[in-house]
Amino acid sequence: MGSAVFLTGFNLWDNSRAGETAGNVLKQIEQAENPKKNSDKAIPDYILNPKMDMPVVVIDGHRYIGTVDLPVLDIKLPVMEEWSYPNMRTAPCRYKGSAYLNNMIICGHNYASHLGRLQNLRQGDLVIFTDVDGNEFKYTVKDVELLSKTAVEEMESGIWDLTLFTCTLDGQTRVTVRCSKK
Repeated sequence: MGSAVFLTGFNLWDNSRAGETAGNVLKQIEQAENPKKNSDKAIPDYILNPKMDMPVVVIDGHRYIGTVDLPVLDIKLPVMEEWSYPNMRTAPCRYKGSAYLNNMIICGHNYASHLGRLQNLRQGDLVIFTDVDGNEFKYTVKDVELLSKTAVEEMESGIWDLTLFTCTLDGQTRVTVRCSKK
């Protein structure tokens, strides 16, 4: 009983810490966005060269590629360049792909302050990814599904422009949100 109380308390503290850290990083990313944002006169670099690496901003030693905004859930979070379990304790991470190639996969912990409410997204909901240069990519949720925790090939396959995923509370399955570009 005591260990369950401790574990619950730790999880609540870790969720709060992760939310606060992500919020602080989000402010710094928004301040660091490239001033050529939304310039009507210039063609964005990623259109001229979609295979280019996504630009990065370094904050507190961590590399970020942009932000993900889930307006219906009132969640906006920074996205780290590369996934790892330690990185996911700070913010969601790019698991694979690129917004420029329309094949990006973002993963994150199931903290309530991160991607823990993905299962509440519905078909037609808006998802916005903004890179650190200020280029905005709008997506529509097409499907919300549960995949086995070992279904890596299924996670990576398909013609989805954006996929978001997190584990369920028991860790046995992954809530997976598939999106198409608007």
